[in-house]
Amino acid sequence: MTAAASGSIVVGSVASQRCFDLAQRVARTDVSVLISGESGTGKEVVARFIHEHSARAAGAFVAINCAAIPEHMLEAILFGHEKGAFTGAHQMREGKFELAQGGTLLLDEISEMPVSLQAKLLRVLQERELERVGGKRLIAVDARVIATTNRDLRQSIAAGTFREDLFYRLSVFPLQLDALRARRHDIRPLAEHFLAKHGASCPGATLSAAALDALAAHAWPGNVRELENVIQRALVMWNGDAIEPIDLGLAEVAARDVDSARLSLDQRMLHTEVDIVADALRCHAGRRDATARALGISVRTLRHKLQRWRDMGIHLGVAVPEEALT
Repeated sequence: MTAAASGSIVVGSVASQRCFDLAQRVARTDVSVLISGESGTGKEVVARFIHEHSARAAGAFVAINCAAIPEHMLEAILFGHEKGAFTGAHQMREGKFELAQGGTLLLDEISEMPVSLQAKLLRVLQERELERVGGKRLIAVDARVIATTNRDLRQSIAAGTFREDLFYRLSVFPLQLDALRARRHDIRPLAEHFLAKHGASCPGATLSAAALDALAAHAWPGNVRELENVIQRALVMWNGDAIEPIDLGLAEVAARDVDSARLSLDQRMLHTEVDIVADALRCHAGRRDATARALGISVRTLRHKLQRWRDMGIHLGVAVPEEALT
């Protein structure tokens, strides 16, 4: 299928086009939507698409990440609080529901919401009204709710960490986003989109055929978010020619297969260091403590190197257990 773009929406696969067709259809209604998918697949992009194609588009799109806010603060942030409701509540504050009046409220990673708060959320969704923390006045709620999760909520229900009644209230219209590895026809249009988005300072930057092949072959454990990071990193490495596989920093592009004449001294040293550390990790079955001793460095230094390389998109292909480093 030909890549299609609508605002920030870029698709190339049949599955993605169907997903956005469904999103556009449900946008015409006011029902709750539950968007499921791995981290980085674009769940918030779909939520914004639904908002922008709904009758609420002129209203606010308000997002709250349920996993990023401490439990003791989440209720006040979601429902608001009155002055003096708790220590530090020096003035009244509206919650996210009130800020989203007439618009859309996105409850991101809803599976991370504490069970005790799920009951209060369910009541607000059922009654369409809320009370601020420390308040006694009922406030009418007029916000369309979209929730996202990277977990299987049915398993969470079975484990007792998610309310079944809330699940059915939120999933009136469920949408499932496939992982990027399952919709490979999206990779090229997305890569070219990110190239245009982040390449303002690199006019003329393009992806070579070999680079496109490397992108298509990658497993994308970080999904679309990882792809965007890879393109940003490639633009940093861009030297005026077409972007080649080595510029992408993908694990599949082994240092031994790189034309060393194209590499700077720093790049050659980095590839050599990565190979040495990877070999040491293999010799010691991925144990970081034993590997660090063999290399003559501290465990902290080794951990820092591994984290930096992960951030750069360099994967050593060695399992490193999260063992106690004593």
